[in-house]
Amino acid sequence: MDKIIIKNMRLYGYHGVLEEEKRIGQKFFVDLEIYLDLEKASMSDNLNDTVNYAKIYEKVEFINRNQKYDLIEKFAGDIAKEILKYDKVKNVRVTVKKPEVPIPGQLDYVAVEIYR
Repeated sequence: MDKIIIKNMRLYGYHGVLEEEKRIGQKFFVDLEIYLDLEKASMSDNLNDTVNYAKIYEKVEFINRNQKYDLIEKFAGDIAKEILKYDKVKNVRVTVKKPEVPIPGQLDYVAVEIYR
């Protein structure tokens, strides 16, 4: 199966369990792997034969801007659900990374990965 990959979408959102996270906000990074048949698009060079990844980016940005989640699991799940609405998309892998997680210790990020 072919795929379109979008890596490290940089978003600022108000997601988290703590009130400070909801009030102040923080950075999130989203990776997508969108599985679909790209054979026709690879021959036609026509945008109508694939999915427009600029539109996908806009959809993810819209979800981030217009929702507040306690859990990045729900955030990732909602992104997956919306991407699967595109008729050419067969499967999707969504990774949401939260680099400023409020736990003691040093780490790069905590992430959730959902495959649908």
